[in-house]
Amino acid sequence: MLAHSAALVVFVACGPARAPAPAPGNWETVTHLLDSVTAAGAAPGAVLGVSLNGRHYFYGAGRLGTDDPARPDSSTIYDLASVSKVVALTTLAMQAVESGLLDLDAPVSHYLPEFVGWDSAGTVQPVTIRHLLTHSSGLPAWRPLYQETATRREALALADTTRLLTPPGAAFVYSDLGAIVLTQVIERLLGARIDTLFARRVAEPLGLTDTRYLPPPAWLARIPPTENDPWRGRTLRGEVHDENAARLDGVSGHAGLFGSARDLVKFADWLIAEVNADGPPSPFAIHLREARAFTTVQDLPPGSSRALGWDTPSGESSGGRYLRPGSFGHTGFTGTSIWIDPSRRLAIVLLSNRVNPTRQNSRWGPVRALVANRVVEALAPESLTR
Repeated sequence: MLAHSAALVVFVACGPARAPAPAPGNWETVTHLLDSVTAAGAAPGAVLGVSLNGRHYFYGAGRLGTDDPARPDSSTIYDLASVSKVVALTTLAMQAVESGLLDLDAPVSHYLPEFVGWDSAGTVQPVTIRHLLTHSSGLPAWRPLYQETATRREALALADTTRLLTPPGAAFVYSDLGAIVLTQVIERLLGARIDTLFARRVAEPLGLTDTRYLPPPAWLARIPPTENDPWRGRTLRGEVHDENAARLDGVSGHAGLFGSARDLVKFADWLIAEVNADGPPSPFAIHLREARAFTTVQDLPPGSSRALGWDTPSGESSGGRYLRPGSFGHTGFTGTSIWIDPSRRLAIVLLSNRVNPTRQNSRWGPVRALVANRVVEALAPESLTR
């Protein structure tokens, strides 16, 4: 089990293995915060993973679940919820653009004729791939596909024919439906379901051994429980929390991915290398020139903080107050988040199951920013004055 108020692991991610080095003395300010918030019930447990200049720091606090006293660690596998949108869906979209298969400004219907894109008057609107990636398509945020349909095929058809609330590009509405539509585009272009695509085109080349859709039974002991779900009539463990993703057989771009902190930190190191492509040669197997464009604010609609798939810091950001311009990240409903500051070569991954035993627990929200602030103050205090 973990040592209390200490770093679990410190190592260089992209080179030969090195003996663990002690965390900085003020790392305890970070671990004490995580211990305190989990003890207070903000979530049963949590795992923090940090990468700074290639060195990794991990800490697990609390317990796997309200009824499971085991302590989580860097190999604990959480339901990532909407972090799936950036780790799987957005990465695959980058690959499709890079290979010339996907044009961001092409109409969605060019790739997915089943998608209608009509407004309340029945007029078809020109929704583009860029609109989907910036959540400005005009599609509603959500609808209960899991209640309205009985199969994956029916759920996808209903998403494709859902009417727009606003004209494309006119308003930001964070839309799971838009991600579900984009999932179909990517599957159509790349020739397989998104779970297969992610495994072959992302997880395997990046060495992400703990991250996948539909985790196998052998992983269950490492997966914390999520909600005692009234729809399914049981406490969920190892099956996706999001009901619409469950209707989609557990496999969608908007949710469904499970992963560990050690894998997400490795994924973040890859993105840092790609965004900072003018630096040393990247040791990773995937190289995407599109990474910088996808993590840049699109100003669509004007004033929005969204990049392509990714969010960027704005206002009271869940990434805290210290992230520099050019940073990007995303959160997930189950209590997960990833924030990346490429100029500092810093990544902050925070995973929890705050929905266990119920999603009515709303105390986790402020924790993300507090932890991010403590991480920068503890590990990179010299950068605060530059």
